[in-house]
Amino acid sequence: MEDGELRTIGDSQTAKNTVAPIDLAKQLETRFGELLSEPAEFRNEITIKVSDAERIPEVCDFAKKDLGFDYLTDISSLDNYGDDPRFTLVYHLYGYGHHCHLRLKTDVSEEKSEAPTVTGIWRTADWHEREIYDMMGIRFRGHPDLRRILMWEGYPYFPLRKDFPLAGRPSDLPEVAFTAPAPMAGGPFVTIAGGKDTISREPRVRIPDTDSLGMNARVERRKDIQQSHGRAHGPGPVESRQPNG
Repeated sequence: MEDGELRTIGDSQTAKNTVAPIDLAKQLETRFGELLSEPAEFRNEITIKVSDAERIPEVCDFAKKDLGFDYLTDISSLDNYGDDPRFTLVYHLYGYGHHCHLRLKTDVSEEKSEAPTVTGIWRTADWHEREIYDMMGIRFRGHPDLRRILMWEGYPYFPLRKDFPLAGRPSDLPEVAFTAPAPMAGGPFVTIAGGKDTISREPRVRIPDTDSLGMNARVERRKDIQQSHGRAHGPGPVESRQPNG
């Protein structure tokens, strides 16, 4: 049997995968030209940036119908807090016929906070877009039923934005629901945009009202914690150690 030849197994037909993801990405680039960035490859994953979010349905439609990306695995969103454009939408595509993955990215400004829906291309986009709207506040124009999917209608915040406190914010919708800040033992745990390395961007413990970091199990040994709180451990109770035996 030659490469790419169909073979029958029971009632199904399968084809040998002879297509590389980068080849499909190049076809997409040829079709849309300057609208797309050069395909970036990292650990065998291909990512393409779409410069105009308004044309994302057109690109996705071609990817599905002409390149065989018949499954939308997910749509996720990024909050580039402090940058403009603030938001990035990420479309994760997969093809059952060729078993290739492709990632499409496009930026959305905070001022606009809107992009066209792709529910007309993949029906699975319905709940993905609703979740992004609910958690990040990006609207999808043309969506058939754009409602909150986790929080209730009338909830005033978007919990996955980086300016939303990890402990939460109080809210109250009479006769519907309410929220209150949740206590965070040992926290607050804060992710900081930018920074010179992973540690400074995503510290395990950030001491309130200081720029000091406390790291995991060694937190009780940090002099900066002792100076900040007057004791050699971070905020929260300390369990007493029982003698062995």
